[in-house]
Amino acid sequence: MKKTYTQILEEIENLKKKAESVRSKEVDGVIARMKEAIAFYGLTQQDLGFGKRGRPASPAGKRGKKPARSSSAKSARAAKFRDDQGNAWSGRGPRPRWLKAALESGRKLEDFSS
Repeated sequence: MKKTYTQILEEIENLKKKAESVRSKEVDGVIARMKEAIAFYGLTQQDLGFGKRGRPASPAGKRGKKPARSSSAKSARAAKFRDDQGNAWSGRGPRPRWLKAALESGRKLEDFSS
């Protein structure tokens, strides 16, 4: 027997509820692991990139507009990829020559993850 449109909509709603329940449990587990790692390593807001040096982090929901950057200012990004020679790449912008050459020689991008 074919399902009716209404039955399919009910199925969708049930699946959405189940998905949200599973997501909630997974998020709880992730948060617990993160808290454990933060406590173990003694990480601060600055270490995690949540606060700027010299000024406290904004409370959640109370952020104002960010000041405009000058066109010559470059933002410093943490390197996501590094090699043994000290070359680093943040993962933004075009891939650097050293990384392209290494990938062409058969290495994988995961080999350079920081």
